[in-house]
Amino acid sequence: MPVPGHWGGLRPTMPSLLLVFTLALLSTWAQLLTEASSWWSLAMNPVQRPEMFIIGAQPVCSQLPGLSPGQRKLCQLYQEHMVYIAEGAKTGIRECQHQFRQRRWNCSTVNNTSVFGRVMQIGSRETAFTYAVSAAGVVNAISRACREGELSTCGCSRTARPKDLPRDWLWGGCGDNVEYGYRFAKEFVDAREREKNYAKGSEEQGRVLMNLQNNEAGRRAVYKMADVACKCHGVSGSCSLKTCWLQLAEFRKVGDQLKEKYDSAAAVRITRKGKLELVNSRFSPPTPEDLVYVDPSPDYCLRNETTGSLGTQGRLCNKTSEGMDGCELMCCGRGYDQFKSVQVERCHCRFHWCCFVKCKKCTEIVDQYICK
Repeated sequence: MPVPGHWGGLRPTMPSLLLVFTLALLSTWAQLLTEASSWWSLAMNPVQRPEMFIIGAQPVCSQLPGLSPGQRKLCQLYQEHMVYIAEGAKTGIRECQHQFRQRRWNCSTVNNTSVFGRVMQIGSRETAFTYAVSAAGVVNAISRACREGELSTCGCSRTARPKDLPRDWLWGGCGDNVEYGYRFAKEFVDAREREKNYAKGSEEQGRVLMNLQNNEAGRRAVYKMADVACKCHGVSGSCSLKTCWLQLAEFRKVGDQLKEKYDSAAAVRITRKGKLELVNSRFSPPTPEDLVYVDPSPDYCLRNETTGSLGTQGRLCNKTSEGMDGCELMCCGRGYDQFKSVQVERCHCRFHWCCFVKCKKCTEIVDQYICK
């Protein structure tokens, strides 16, 4: 007679226990993979334009990696937007790598759907900046695509004429539609966070609120920095008349501002009521335009598979600099190796009539330094 137990009257055998354990492990692993993947991966994979879809092929949205269920639904509704979301992600990643090119963490990408690796699972300052700059990239790309007539759901900006614009200047050139770009980016980028349902006051909810705050800071940076641009009209460039419109700021300026926000980012924690509060109450509370973080930054000096840090071994450093790009700080005191490299540059350039510039190629042997 079988001995009654918690398994329907049958004592579990070793193979059945192993099967249950394996299924549980696979389920957990699949969940971690889903959470680790990101829409940022659109930047790493070519996204087809709707007119390039092949009849009978699988829908494009089911093939795109890294999308959450909510983002996949938006993809199905706005397929023509996806190529510009991918463009925005690329813009954000490039700007991140520019801003951190001289830091121990240099916004390196890895070859999987998480894009930045496990380091993004830590709610650090660097993660805060990455979320902000990538959200800003989407606003930038969608706003510009509207102006260029690439999207059927939007066109030129409909922003009202600024009150301080001189009366004799015309308002109505085709401006970047930053209003639409802001709204769409908010809907798409925030979808992943808003569909998560964690217990109030939990660390997981704190991370969701952190991500939403930083997404918003990135979008606002693009929105607030858009400004009036004008073009002169008149005989022989007299500029007797001007036509003006709303124009996005150069994305480098957006990146610069977000980098300043990174330097002044606020450390926060989740309360039992499910709100973020400052760790140090002596500071002013963050505005919607500020970056926040919930975890201290990991050690970026050494490679660490657990945190996702790639370390600084093999990184170029500046021997004469006392900043973060200097060999002492970049190499974390481990020392550096010196080697010589040949650089080829254009030189002795001369203008020839008409109309081209001809240059010679000059080679120079320079000393370079890499971290041990």
